[in-house]
Amino acid sequence: MSRLRIREMTLADCDRVAEIRTRGWQSAYQGMMPQSYLDGLSVAEDAERRRSYLARGDGSVVNLVAEDTGGEVVGWACHGPYRDGEAVTGDAELYAVYVHPEHLGQGAGQALLEESVARCSTAGHARLLLWVLKANERARRFYERAGFRADGAEEPFEVDGVAVPEVRYAKALPR
Repeated sequence: MSRLRIREMTLADCDRVAEIRTRGWQSAYQGMMPQSYLDGLSVAEDAERRRSYLARGDGSVVNLVAEDTGGEVVGWACHGPYRDGEAVTGDAELYAVYVHPEHLGQGAGQALLEESVARCSTAGHARLLLWVLKANERARRFYERAGFRADGAEEPFEVDGVAVPEVRYAKALPR
């Protein structure tokens, strides 16, 4: 994918982003989460949540999409303030990067990550943090290639009664 356009997500993108997120979960987390949970994910329900989030957003959370040269949205990323419990810190958090499974390995994820890093740096954040499933080796390698490092923090995460631990990664941002 030689030429991508990264732009802010609009309400018109919600259905496609929901498809990307849902199919991304079903593909990336197979064998890491209960299959019954993954099979039960609904694109329509996720799209409605995306519309609701965008409609009530205060601008602190940034949703980006990657479009290919034909105008098809092939990836989505979301970042905003890092929260330590209920306290908002001076750091930023990458909440998500998903690329439609048919477009993996073509640069959309990297372009979205680079744009999120640039925007968080420009906003004056010292670090960008993210949480990734401990068992998700592919995603962990992706973030490590981009300069993120596991910082030792782990969080319990449970899906349908199954433990799915996450690890935190951090990257210092240029000022």
